[in-house]
Amino acid sequence: MPTELEAPITAVTVYPQQARITRRATAALDDRFVFTGLPQGLAPESVRVNGTGPASIVGVDVSTERHAEPIQDAIRELLDRRKELQADLDELADAEAVEQSRADLLTTLNRRSGIAFAKALATGKAGPERVAGVGDAIAEQLGDVLQRRRELAVKHAELDDAMAALDREMQARQSGTPDSTRVTVELEPSEAAGEITLELSYVVYGASWESTYDVRVRGDEVTLTWHGLISQNTGEDWPECDLALSTARPAATVSVPELDPWFLDRVQPIVPMPAAAAPMRGFGGAAPGGARMEKAADMAYSAATVEQGVAAATYRPSRPVAVPSDGSAHRTTVAVLQPESKLDYVTAPVRAEEAYLRAVVVNTSEHTLRPGNASIFHDAEFVGTTWLDPWAPGEEVELALGVDDRVRVERKLVRRSASKATLSGTKRREAEYRTTIANHSPREAKITVLDQVPVSRDDAIEVRDVRTAPEPVESTELGELTWQLTLAPGATGEVTLAFRVTVGKGVELSGWHE
Repeated sequence: MPTELEAPITAVTVYPQQARITRRATAALDDRFVFTGLPQGLAPESVRVNGTGPASIVGVDVSTERHAEPIQDAIRELLDRRKELQADLDELADAEAVEQSRADLLTTLNRRSGIAFAKALATGKAGPERVAGVGDAIAEQLGDVLQRRRELAVKHAELDDAMAALDREMQARQSGTPDSTRVTVELEPSEAAGEITLELSYVVYGASWESTYDVRVRGDEVTLTWHGLISQNTGEDWPECDLALSTARPAATVSVPELDPWFLDRVQPIVPMPAAAAPMRGFGGAAPGGARMEKAADMAYSAATVEQGVAAATYRPSRPVAVPSDGSAHRTTVAVLQPESKLDYVTAPVRAEEAYLRAVVVNTSEHTLRPGNASIFHDAEFVGTTWLDPWAPGEEVELALGVDDRVRVERKLVRRSASKATLSGTKRREAEYRTTIANHSPREAKITVLDQVPVSRDDAIEVRDVRTAPEPVESTELGELTWQLTLAPGATGEVTLAFRVTVGKGVELSGWHE
């Protein structure tokens, strides 16, 4: 019989869509050992065994263990707890049935005694005092029974809620099958006795980690805190151990992409094929697999240490993190960055009279940041969320940091006119807008103002006499205008835009708005 090893998890490396688990065990020298209770969802081709001691590894076999019930301790505890709750519910149901019987008995007795006492009162065989006494006694007992039923109903509801919560936890933990995987290791001892250490590693699916960020703006500085959210539902709980987060993406098959020729040809007519010449169906088969045989070979956030590889990075959190197999997310800090940043404001008052704080940020760290959701804070105030795309070292990105109400924007229509058709049939419309920006923040504000003039898509409609003050720093063929203002604390700036639209004879204008 092989020696069954007690091999706890000593290390976990989490990839974006899977994880590599490492277990280690020490035992007296033997020629055959077995690791049991491993997840059913592990990848058999990923199993590796290494060891130290007076022996050589001559074989590694992966097989499936069949179980009638789950073998995981956490799930067994949940099942035992569920059995206890079910027993309490059954006992409560019996008590409710007893109280219901008592209520039915007292109700029937009260009805029948009422009829009997009515006859006794009519014949003079019983007095009113006796009738009242019996009636009060029955009513008191019935009241006690109804009160106990209400108390039992409250307990029943509490047990139902506890059972529902337990079922949800079991559903989150169970991987769908009670079966597990078994790894058998065969050794060839080089000595008669001694001690060996075996290390087993394998890849499991159902585990992942994703990135989230806190972007905090303090004055002119931007601090970015990178968090990793780890979750798994592999069927085994991960204790506090050597945990690492890797940006590598292991694939089932790895190959360099190759290009096929790109052919251009004349379209050929499809010639119907006679039924007798129809192609015969082919037959295919799959090659059978074989066993694997292998030879041995405010408080600062505390950031993770990083190991840069050729194509990926591995982060090791500064504190151990236990991750149960229930699908819940567990957060750890990956890195705290102080990127180079330039802050300014952007406003498009034709859309919304608000000034948006914007940061042009350069990733000056060695980290390639993974895509993820980012929470934006102005000092301690939460202002919203945004999405960060993959961000490489040295790359410059633009971050929207929310609305700053200390920069006030107001856009007004200060002049409008519309003329009727002249002798030539031409109609004319004129409009002038004035945008006022006031800086009430304690620091100088650089503000980009966006506005637009209409663009004609018909020769009979012309946009003329476009006048601006000051002159925009940029304009496009699509009518977009851009101004750059620099306002000191307490200062106010203005942007004026005016234009005229002429419409030819018999043309109905569409798309105009003020």
